[in-house]
Amino acid sequence: MLLQDKVIIISGVGAGMGSRMAKLAALEGAKVGLASRNIDYINTVANEIINQGGEALACSTDVTCKEDCHKLVKKVGKKYGRIDGLINSAYQHGEWATTDSTNADSWADIYNVNCVGALRMAQAVLPYMKSCGGGAIVNVSTMTTVNPFPGEASYAASKGGLNVLTKHMANDFGRFGIRVNACRMGWIGGDPVYGYIDAQVNNGRKREDVINEITDRIPIGIIPPEEDCAKAVLYFVSDYAKVITGATLDVNGGQYMAP
Repeated sequence: MLLQDKVIIISGVGAGMGSRMAKLAALEGAKVGLASRNIDYINTVANEIINQGGEALACSTDVTCKEDCHKLVKKVGKKYGRIDGLINSAYQHGEWATTDSTNADSWADIYNVNCVGALRMAQAVLPYMKSCGGGAIVNVSTMTTVNPFPGEASYAASKGGLNVLTKHMANDFGRFGIRVNACRMGWIGGDPVYGYIDAQVNNGRKREDVINEITDRIPIGIIPPEEDCAKAVLYFVSDYAKVITGATLDVNGGQYMAP
């Protein structure tokens, strides 16, 4: 199995790709630490993993709180004895607004979750990864950092900061045997996107038109399924990516192709 005997922490385990990654990681042999502010939800996900024969531990975590990050890491480290991987997928979207009308004073809160929250989590796992001889960190970013989508300015700007942070972390953590990479996600075929499609249909549009509006921009002609997107992220915490660090992988079906 791809992640046999590895201990992986995933932040931002919600109803979208976060929970999918957690379940897939467990199926691939990992022991999974689940982090989210919604303890009831992550307890449900953890129980589902355990009932299917996997190992999981849920811990309520706010990545804007240093103490919460360290509490999570300490809890996972104490239970499983090591930490091999961290996936930073916690995020806050912020308001849907263009830069000419957005509330600039609200941007710091978004940045604090999407960028600085990932740094807090990375610093929290650092001592455990160092003691194990290394590890892997993956920062989940977005295609809108390079291919602007109207209304996502604050979200994209904070994730753009995360993209730069990834390279600095790769440079700084490398001497400890820790790899740091990023995945820039495009459209993800899961509940959030399907909810958007449903909302457009409820507003009077044809479902086929809404879907085609999305897929016409994607060379492979489909909305990338959530499970396949999750697998791309998990690749970076596997030993198949053992010599890759400081890289950014575009996971978007070809909608944006990095030069």
